[in-house]
Amino acid sequence: MKHSFFLISLIFLALLSVGQTSKDEEEVKKVIISFQEGFNEGSFKNAQDYTTTDWEHINPFGGITRGRDSTLTDVRSVHQTFLKAVTMKIENMTIRFLSPDVALAVVFHKMDSYKTPDGVQHVNEIHTKTYVIVKQKGKWLLTLDQNTIKPLK
Repeated sequence: MKHSFFLISLIFLALLSVGQTSKDEEEVKKVIISFQEGFNEGSFKNAQDYTTTDWEHINPFGGITRGRDSTLTDVRSVHQTFLKAVTMKIENMTIRFLSPDVALAVVFHKMDSYKTPDGVQHVNEIHTKTYVIVKQKGKWLLTLDQNTIKPLK
């Protein structure tokens, strides 16, 4: 009986870990790094390689853009104006797999200084980004990102 319980428990644990390999974690990290590279260079020129067609972006001021084409239009316009030449750098990243095909990443990005159109100077900030990354046809893709600003003290 003890052996049966142990075997059933072992099988259950094995089923929970399906799709959550270190390779999957590395691929999810690559998506986040690709996003950061697109942010830093400003045009998100390779976004079609790491985002879904229905990608949604929630900016730090609460605005939401839906769909890759609309999102790219939105983020590119911001990066051609007040975020031009502004870069971010990953400070910390945690990844959790919600299912074999869905990962949730919380990433702290250290930001360069910038000034928003309302005249507010942003200096020494950490942007907390939440990324939802899904596996479609064997490839990990960004489907939603949300950004919150936290000034450092």
